[in-house]
Amino acid sequence: MERLLAISRDGDWTGWCRYFLEAVQAQAIQNQERASQILALYENLKPAVQEATHSQYAVAALDWIFSTPTFRATDFEKHAGIPVPTAKRILRLLENAEILAVIRVASGRRPRVLCLEQLLAVAEGRP
Repeated sequence: MERLLAISRDGDWTGWCRYFLEAVQAQAIQNQERASQILALYENLKPAVQEATHSQYAVAALDWIFSTPTFRATDFEKHAGIPVPTAKRILRLLENAEILAVIRVASGRRPRVLCLEQLLAVAEGRP
């Protein structure tokens, strides 16, 4: 607010531009760090998912989960491009390996909701 006030009070456009560009730079650095952390997480999880599932679809499952880190189990089964029985087995195995967390258990017609908590933590800047 002070930088904006300085424009109208003192005509200090240079101060405003400097402040704004420093903020953009700081945000870009933070985003680059998070992107690197997300890539590292993906590379670390790839062998873990393959080990947990022993499936030819392990990488496809991980790719889909990274694109939709919070999802209904039925959405994964329908849209991951994996045969439904295999998709169900993969989800069960990833839950057992504690790679996926259950946010909501299935109840009646409501499917369970799962998430890749590690990815959400990185994206939100949490440890």
